Amino acid sequence: MTRRDDRLDYIDQASFLSIRATGRQQLGQLVWLYEHPVDYDALRRFHRNYGHGLVGRRIERSPLPFGRHRWVADVGTTRELEISSPRPREDLNAWMDEQAELPIDPEHGPGWRVGVLPMTDGSTAVSAVLSHTLADGIGLLLTSARAATGEVTDFDYPARQARTRRRALASDAAQTIRDLPEVGRTLAAAAKLAYKRRGDLGGGDAPSPTPTGADEHVVVPTAAAFVSAAEWDARAEALGGNSYSLMAGFVSRLAIQMGRHRPDGTVSLLVAMSDRTEGDTRGNAVSLATVVVDPAPVAEDLSAVRAAMKKGLQELKDTPDETFALLPLNPFVPKKAVQRTAGLMFGDLPVSCSNVGPLDPAVNRPDGTDAEYLFLRPVDQGVTRHELERVGGHLVVASGRLNGTVSIGVVGYKVGGANTHAALRATVTQVLAEFGLTGTII
Repeated sequence: MTRRDDRLDYIDQASFLSIRATGRQQLGQLVWLYEHPVDYDALRRFHRNYGHGLVGRRIERSPLPFGRHRWVADVGTTRELEISSPRPREDLNAWMDEQAELPIDPEHGPGWRVGVLPMTDGSTAVSAVLSHTLADGIGLLLTSARAATGEVTDFDYPARQARTRRRALASDAAQTIRDLPEVGRTLAAAAKLAYKRRGDLGGGDAPSPTPTGADEHVVVPTAAAFVSAAEWDARAEALGGNSYSLMAGFVSRLAIQMGRHRPDGTVSLLVAMSDRTEGDTRGNAVSLATVVVDPAPVAEDLSAVRAAMKKGLQELKDTPDETFALLPLNPFVPKKAVQRTAGLMFGDLPVSCSNVGPLDPAVNRPDGTDAEYLFLRPVDQGVTRHELERVGGHLVVASGRLNGTVSIGVVGYKVGGANTHAALRATVTQVLAEFGLTGTII
């Protein structure tokens, strides 16, 4: 096998540098809920298979302060499958949160975890959590499907500390010199972009909330909704849209309830589009389209949302986000600058919206059988109340379609709100009802 380029892609290095600068880390979490008995031998096999491919690696830093970091092998696992003591069914949400709060580190490890919760009513939950620096949402789904089927792959990365410090210094210095022309072009592009967006540097059009929360770590509330795909599609068609525009409309109405909107009442959706290809080693193979939605009419007419989605995605295809072109500068950005600019993009109170569409059925079979429910949880670790209130709250929605069900995962914090799982579930239920939809809300 030909060894792949082991340098982190610029976006993955940016993700890692942000973790180290802010202490906040994006994670991906899947949770399977089995209402029938599970095969524990198969779950142990799933756990052994998990540490391969995109998650079978760690980050090894360059010895140069401005060098490109590299991937090194961390294949498989020596850890036993983590099986919790049985707990009541009402503890499910608390356990899912606890799994997402366990230490995850893409540099020092572990970069991922799999755990199991037997519940006293006979049901069982299985959780897989990984660092978003290792793999994005599609990467998480691919890893889970391959762990379930046993079709594991590896990227033949070098072992940790395979390079001596002297060799690493020489190699990374030479690579930095080779990268200088690209850095120069990026600096020129950065100057043009800064001039073009000079009016935005004050933080955008949205009002800046006054932070009132203490600088304490919090677990952002989550909710999951499971809606019949047939009912979802029928409602989308009746409103003049499709599955994707109905999801965008739902998210925009949810954003209104959560206070994530611009002064004119419109909502900025950050729509994630996967660029992942076969054999892609990028942790984050994704582009972001900004779609501005007027949520006022969406519960009765989706035609404007559908047009806005089409326009936004076409613009992304024709003109990629200019800020992505600045990523080659990331190795040169001081940590303090990363800290200061971490919230700059939140001026319009955007809402992250990821609709991955139909899922590979294998994703839902960690023990070889179909789980009754699959939760998609785009959670963060190391979040403080002060930071959440400084940026006006938080709202991320991920959705997918599996076995005749649309699964919707919501992670949200409202400044001044109750900010409990129960309150968020009630809000999700209310917004679904605006569209004439019901579902199982957990």
